[in-house]
Amino acid sequence: MSLSRYNEKRNFNVTPEPDGKSAKSSGSRTFVIQRHKATRLHYDFRLELDGTLKSWAIPKGPSLDPADKRLAVHVEDHPISYAKFEGNIPHGQYGGGDVIVWDQGVWKPHGDASAAYKSGKIKFTL
Repeated sequence: MSLSRYNEKRNFNVTPEPDGKSAKSSGSRTFVIQRHKATRLHYDFRLELDGTLKSWAIPKGPSLDPADKRLAVHVEDHPISYAKFEGNIPHGQYGGGDVIVWDQGVWKPHGDASAAYKSGKIKFTL
């Protein structure tokens, strides 16, 4: 997926979010979880894959219990530079509200990550 949907939803003259330019991989597979207090508090989970951050919104937030299941709603890809974004998206802008990095690190896919992502079932270790 390209970054066109990401760019279409944002006014970069107003929002402090990074613009959606393609970038080379960071060399490691980054993951980030961002706490996003928008219209409703939720968490955004992002995996670096194929030059972007594949992204999901987690409405109920993460759990420390591996038996707990959480709905993850696939959203538009984000630029790799978004992994470091923290700040306030102005009210009236897409996703308006406070964003902080809640957790980050590297992830390791179990098998071919690109093929698994395209199939809709990706397994990995954080």
